[in-house]
Amino acid sequence: MPEMDSAEQSASGRGLKLHHLRPAPGAHKAKTRVGRGEASKGKTAGRGTKGYKARHQSKLGFEGGQMPLARRVPKLKGFRNPNRQEWAVVNVERLAQAFEGAKEADPDTMRERGLVRGGLPVKVLARGDIGRPLTVRAHAFSVAARDKIEQAGGKAELLA
Repeated sequence: MPEMDSAEQSASGRGLKLHHLRPAPGAHKAKTRVGRGEASKGKTAGRGTKGYKARHQSKLGFEGGQMPLARRVPKLKGFRNPNRQEWAVVNVERLAQAFEGAKEADPDTMRERGLVRGGLPVKVLARGDIGRPLTVRAHAFSVAARDKIEQAGGKAELLA
């Protein structure tokens, strides 16, 4: 059968097929099969010479006698209580400044005036002074804050 050129092959329906494709010469290099004897670059099979890691599958995190990373990193002192109660804290002096003309202060108005962030219960602490009566509603008060508010003639009302 005489040789056909590519134009004749495509015309006859026997053109280039997927199984005819091959990588260019030198483009594909066979994987080195390690651990199959010296002739095939076997010998130590990429494990170095002797030692625990050459003879065993070492434990996860094992670093050959060096202090492992898990033991090198600094440890935190104590612990963080997952059940702790977080508060939006406001001091008496800030209440006195923000509610100068008002008679009442509650968490919603404190939020509107930028004293606390939303989503947290409000606790009033005693830093500073308050010089006039003010009814303060909050979820918690320090003892000193309650005393300062009541000494000024105001009320400290707990919210549920």
